[in-house]
Amino acid sequence: MGGGAVFCLLLSSLFFLLASCAAKRVEIPTYEGVDVLSVLSGKETVKAIDSHFSIEFEKDGNAMRGDAVLRLTHETLDLQVYSLGFLVAEVVSKDTVTRSSPPLDRSRLLMLVDGIRNSFFWWSIKNPEVKEDEGAYRIGNSWRRLLLNRKTLMPEKQLIELEDGRQLTVLYSEPALMEGGWFPSKMRIELANQSVNLKIKSLSLKE
Repeated sequence: MGGGAVFCLLLSSLFFLLASCAAKRVEIPTYEGVDVLSVLSGKETVKAIDSHFSIEFEKDGNAMRGDAVLRLTHETLDLQVYSLGFLVAEVVSKDTVTRSSPPLDRSRLLMLVDGIRNSFFWWSIKNPEVKEDEGAYRIGNSWRRLLLNRKTLMPEKQLIELEDGRQLTVLYSEPALMEGGWFPSKMRIELANQSVNLKIKSLSLKE
């Protein structure tokens, strides 16, 4: 066997070895043809969510960034925000009582409490109606409307009507496999001229 042939053989073997060792991409599951409400009701077993994410506040073109640790249930929220390793803000909510340190304005509290709770528990919509649209499901009730990808059943957008007549908008992107299942790894919560961007680093769904 000539030197050129040996080289080609070694090169082919190396390529095959590298290809076989490469990490296999995990594909997001598809749910075409299933009952969408059954899938969503199956998620109601989740009672708590723990998450660590980067957080960015935007207002009038200015931004403030940090890292956040979240412990969330349907009734409670405990959010701690850190910058350079130091605790700079904390929001605690239980039922209808919310406190923050330092004190935050009402709009920011709405984004951090109502926005985050409904963004993470996106499937928890009471007495929903389902409408089929091209490539999507529209699921909603009198104060929440959710747009789901029809193929993956991952959320793409949510609108939340507030008691004062304003509206929270949540945009979802980049589904990723987290502990407990697939979940959007990016969220953007918008209210008037303010927004909060979340980039999830870890997430655990607890039953």
